[in-house]
Amino acid sequence: MQNPPRRVSANDAERPNVARLYDYYLGGAHNFAVDREFAEQSMKVIPTAEMVQHTRAFLRRAVRVCVAAGIRQFLDLGSGIPTAGNVHEVAQQVDPTCRVVYVDNEPATAAHGRTMLRDNPNVAMAEADLRDPDAVLNSPEARALLDLSEPVAVLMVAILPYLRDEDRPAELVARYREAMAPGSYLVVSHLTADVRPELVEKLVAVAAETMTPIMARSREEIEPLLEGFDLLEPGLVLATRWRGESEAGSGAETVSYGAVGVRR
Repeated sequence: MQNPPRRVSANDAERPNVARLYDYYLGGAHNFAVDREFAEQSMKVIPTAEMVQHTRAFLRRAVRVCVAAGIRQFLDLGSGIPTAGNVHEVAQQVDPTCRVVYVDNEPATAAHGRTMLRDNPNVAMAEADLRDPDAVLNSPEARALLDLSEPVAVLMVAILPYLRDEDRPAELVARYREAMAPGSYLVVSHLTADVRPELVEKLVAVAAETMTPIMARSREEIEPLLEGFDLLEPGLVLATRWRGESEAGSGAETVSYGAVGVRR
């Protein structure tokens, strides 16, 4: 397995950090001046905040669908800081007994998340790398809160673009699928340049400046990630169109696919 991309420590106030940037774009308060400055500069080039907010809106819609289907346990991979509009807030609004495990491989982000979540017994933050499913699924937090003999929702929202091709993302998703009980849900979103390649090229360049590079994939490259799952309507579509939002705007609504599938 490849070493994970170098991540900037959340303790490092000298450099922008991707988890804190997401927090800022979502209107959270868990970020530094360096993050805010970088975010404001990026938004002069591309509608970064709108992109992140569209993705978060897709996540919320998907979580509500999972809860309505009877899912009461969630595994959010590569979650970053559990900031505004997070999984447990959405799920527990419907049923306070919903259990959520967030996973991030950056130690300071995980520590920050644990501090934020310490008063909620049904939510936990695991420090693990999604590229190591055994470490994720056998983490103390996952073992304490999740029963994988029962259906679970596994969320891979805005995290798969951080995987290189040599990480074999389709094989990785398949390893999680094998651990999921039939009737479990997979929620995926993925950056794509299918519609607005020039905009996504700028986004990739901006992300490289945070030392957490990302890559876009085409619809044809994303489809194999969903093997073994029956996709809910409307299938694999632009995330904003997944039971969702308006179809016109700044272009931010065209840069990500979304899908929700049920394990056969």
